[in-house]
Amino acid sequence: MSDSSTIRLPVSENQSRFKAMVAQALDIAKTLGASDAVAEVSESSGQSVSVRHQEIDTIEQTRDRGLSITVYAGQRRGSASTSDFSPQAIKETVEAAWHIARYTAEDEAAVLPDQALLAKDFSDLDLYHPWALTPEDAVALAREAEQAALEESPQITNSDGAEIDTYQGHFVLGNTHGFLAGYPYSRHSLSVSPIAGKGDAMQRDYWYSVARASQSLDQAQEVGRYAAQRALSRLGARRIATGRYPVLFEAPLALGLVGALVRATSGGALYRGASFLLDSLGQQVLADHIHLLEDPFVPQGMGSSMFDAEGVGTQRRKVVEAGRLQGYFLSTYTARKLGMATTGNAGGSHNLELTSTHTAASDDFAAMLKKMGTGLLVTELIGQGVNYVTGDYSRGAFGYWVENGEIIHPVEEITIAGNLRDMFAQIVAVGADRLSRGGTASGSILIEQMSVAGQ
Repeated sequence: MSDSSTIRLPVSENQSRFKAMVAQALDIAKTLGASDAVAEVSESSGQSVSVRHQEIDTIEQTRDRGLSITVYAGQRRGSASTSDFSPQAIKETVEAAWHIARYTAEDEAAVLPDQALLAKDFSDLDLYHPWALTPEDAVALAREAEQAALEESPQITNSDGAEIDTYQGHFVLGNTHGFLAGYPYSRHSLSVSPIAGKGDAMQRDYWYSVARASQSLDQAQEVGRYAAQRALSRLGARRIATGRYPVLFEAPLALGLVGALVRATSGGALYRGASFLLDSLGQQVLADHIHLLEDPFVPQGMGSSMFDAEGVGTQRRKVVEAGRLQGYFLSTYTARKLGMATTGNAGGSHNLELTSTHTAASDDFAAMLKKMGTGLLVTELIGQGVNYVTGDYSRGAFGYWVENGEIIHPVEEITIAGNLRDMFAQIVAVGADRLSRGGTASGSILIEQMSVAGQ
């Protein structure tokens, strides 16, 4: 897919203007008597186009902008925001935040990051690739993707449609400790949702591609065809007997297991005591062949940034090494609550990749099925049955019964259950079928054994 050098937002000009606005807001806060302040100005635009049965379903265009300010009166703080960029509106917004701060309760953890921790390197990570896509071109592309799905087989009998989304924006963040920086960014995606079969035997599946640059998206026809193949493979699904089986999480779902680890080791859950991994630094939390790397500096990475949401410089680090937890995910606030230092993760994690020292280049998806032998391949999870206080895990699931490394038939109306602590410890293998989405990358993950409730 072709990318465009056309820039819809005059970024360089607006970055300078936004920096001036942030500086203005911070100056007003100091004049009012604030001990500290942090301000952010942002602007974004997007387009979403969907078709269903080759007919236009929706065309949406969005544009958003705002200025937010948080002011500190000692250990009290107040916040306010506005979409009006006039000098008077900015002044009134800062005043509103200041009035709130004066009447809130003190919070000893409510402070700005230490100045020494603020980012000083603002290298370009190539995150901005605007896509000058007209609504007409977007409709044509969505139609192409859906048509490819519909033509894959006569058994593709319906469609929930295809959708194209483009999004771009830029921001500037500043605080009274001297930090002032920002950057432009973009995100584009293409998705298709076909339906196979008829009547009570219908099955739906989907596939999508997402990237910073449009030329990095998978081809529309490829996305459509693969989505159709996934839907077709679900036909004839039935239940299996209740039991304990090896479970292979397909790569898209393996990313969710990484996300569960991140949530359990994030400051908000830890300082509230709402995590089964409380006080787990230095302890074995995953199988000893597993590593988890955080790398904020990947060019065009969906989780890339030189600084976090507070302006703290990010760092490349081993979060898990040989199964042992080496670090949490902390902001300044949550770190102070725990008596620790921020890890530069205000706003979330940055490009995580789960790997295993046991993984060989030949460990593709077929090889992972062979490793499992007989068991359950899971390709869809239903519901939110995860208790992060205890680690108990119970989800509705769809997948495939596998015998001797070969898929035998699709499986539906089952529940898989276990405990995340045990599941993490019982990771047998990670596949070379690497998938990267939303700032997380992993291959399929094979768990030694889980409880499966069927018939």
